[in-house]
Amino acid sequence: MGKRLALVGVASAILASGAVRAADPITLAPGAPSSYTVQKGDTLWAISGRFLKDPWRWPDIWRMNRNEIRNPHRIYPGDIIVLDTAADGQPRLSIAQATTAVSGDLSRVSPRVRAQPRDATEAIPSIPPGDIEPYLTRPVITEKPGLAEYPEIIAGRDRDRVVRGEGDRVYAVGVEQAGGDRWLIYRPGKALIGPTGDVLGYENRYIGAVRIDRFADVSTAVITDATEEVFIGDRLLPVPRETLINYVPHAPEADVRGRIIASYRNAIEMGRDAIVTVDLGAKNGIEVGHVLAIYKSVPPIPDPRPNKDQPVMLRFLDQTTTFLPQKKLAVPDERVGLMFVFRVFDRVAYAILLNTTDPITVGDDVRRP
Repeated sequence: MGKRLALVGVASAILASGAVRAADPITLAPGAPSSYTVQKGDTLWAISGRFLKDPWRWPDIWRMNRNEIRNPHRIYPGDIIVLDTAADGQPRLSIAQATTAVSGDLSRVSPRVRAQPRDATEAIPSIPPGDIEPYLTRPVITEKPGLAEYPEIIAGRDRDRVVRGEGDRVYAVGVEQAGGDRWLIYRPGKALIGPTGDVLGYENRYIGAVRIDRFADVSTAVITDATEEVFIGDRLLPVPRETLINYVPHAPEADVRGRIIASYRNAIEMGRDAIVTVDLGAKNGIEVGHVLAIYKSVPPIPDPRPNKDQPVMLRFLDQTTTFLPQKKLAVPDERVGLMFVFRVFDRVAYAILLNTTDPITVGDDVRRP
């Protein structure tokens, strides 16, 4: 069933018990509205920014528990989000329907089932899906280099040509009909190296796609898409289902620390909407929807104040030469952006950059905001 009944008032706002983690008081965004009507094209992240200084505090202001974060409520265009104050004095969000407006005031509806079914695909997403759709299936991380166990392109119809492109016919072995007639082309890519020099996985490069016209010991395929030249020896993987797990933006529960180890497009400097790889994965407790803060290290700066330390005598020169080293002051790391994790492997994860204030580079630190 593609459609199901969704809860008004957001089921998350119902179960307040134990929902809010111990944290600093929630800070509203400057000029936060008392209500907002959800528009088509909105995202949870954008709406969070309207109400909150820290958008990842979205689960706190909705009084959400962990299960509701992972199986979030649905918010639809036309819903009216209302900001008020809970009994504990903290701000709280809930949903009202336009039909409940009386004399210009919005009356919050008690949690109940919507009168009409709603298609879950109409609900607003966590972040703009178009920004990450190509990366939901294309990146493939393996523990070992290459894809030796997967089907292989062994020849093209024109044997004299070294490379192939879109529209060309190729032949492949190992293709199973159960995998369907749409397959993606991959080539072994770079090793993902952690800060300590250990290999966290191997990123296989997406090359294009084929359509299988005939299944046999040697199957016939047509290249339907190619981002670069297709070579003999490239491997085929069945097209997975494109699924964006619509977790609510939220901070990790544990204090995680990691580093940006790669840029998907090998950019030197990156800004908003760029895709990066971090050296944190499922084994570190990272999950889809986690928001991580990005920090840059600031080199120590010279202390301009008079140095009252005793000069050091340089005995290896003579008994009269002294040296007074200049003091330097440590500067705290500076936060320069946020990222939203959208795909997770065992030891690495892909994230999209959000709200950057400075150019982001490989090597920048990431941690719980």
